[in-house]
Amino acid sequence: MQPHFKIIAIVGRYADARVADAMQTLGNEATALGLAVVIDAACPLLFTRPVQRLPEHALSAAADLMVAVGGDGTLLHAARLVAGRPVPLLGINRGQLGFLADVDASGMLERYHEVLSGKYTRDVRFALTATITHPDCPSVQSQGLNDIVLHKRDTGRMLDFETWIDGTYVNTHGGDGLVVATPTGSTGYALSCGGPILVPTLDAIVLAPICPHTLSDRPIVVSAASRIEVKIVANAPIKTDVTTDGVVLGDMHPNGCLVIERAATPVTLLHPPGYDFYAILRSKLHWGRGTRRAAPHMPIEPAI
Repeated sequence: MQPHFKIIAIVGRYADARVADAMQTLGNEATALGLAVVIDAACPLLFTRPVQRLPEHALSAAADLMVAVGGDGTLLHAARLVAGRPVPLLGINRGQLGFLADVDASGMLERYHEVLSGKYTRDVRFALTATITHPDCPSVQSQGLNDIVLHKRDTGRMLDFETWIDGTYVNTHGGDGLVVATPTGSTGYALSCGGPILVPTLDAIVLAPICPHTLSDRPIVVSAASRIEVKIVANAPIKTDVTTDGVVLGDMHPNGCLVIERAATPVTLLHPPGYDFYAILRSKLHWGRGTRRAAPHMPIEPAI
């Protein structure tokens, strides 16, 4: 096999025994092929051949492929590590769903070898950049491949906020918050809020209210080129957080603004041959597994 990559970064929650075992197997396979392997300096795992250990934030600068071992959360974490760099990601599923980390334990090494030899499908996904601005505070920014979420901290109280798209006022919402999701994230939190599933190739963004007070406040889909602004209603004292792919970016205050736009650099996922997005939907969402059965054939009674 002629390797298609030279330096492989391997990341995962190595405290999980299943993840640790897979990381060691993948690392040993790569070094046996003459490839260099880099891992987090804090990782205690041992390998049959030497590997380079770097701070986790420096892994993407040293590698030309990053392998994320775990669930979709691990792959989203890896996506933050490669943000702004053209380093593709391969997801090895050791979690539960596996919408993104789609290489399962069965046939893992075979699929791994296929990708290392250049047999794969490139799947380019756009991400979102979230920026919190406030007149009295420095702005903070982060990137999310799945979603940007505005949500209240306090239970039992309603959050009031406004949405603006490309400078045009859209609505004043009352509820628990708002999910702004990419097509990648449309099968996540946005889906549980009643949002639609978007195929990954769509240039679109879902805005899905969380537990809206008004039943007519429904999810909407806008262009991925849109500039989305979210503002807290000035007289709302409730504490509010903003998260990007589940990681807290900061809190929102009245007179502040959350600006969400398409990120400048996309994230590239690699899939082994035979990748089928709709097959993954059928598998993970249990489509076609109901109890409905065709009516049994009834013989026709002869005419008298």
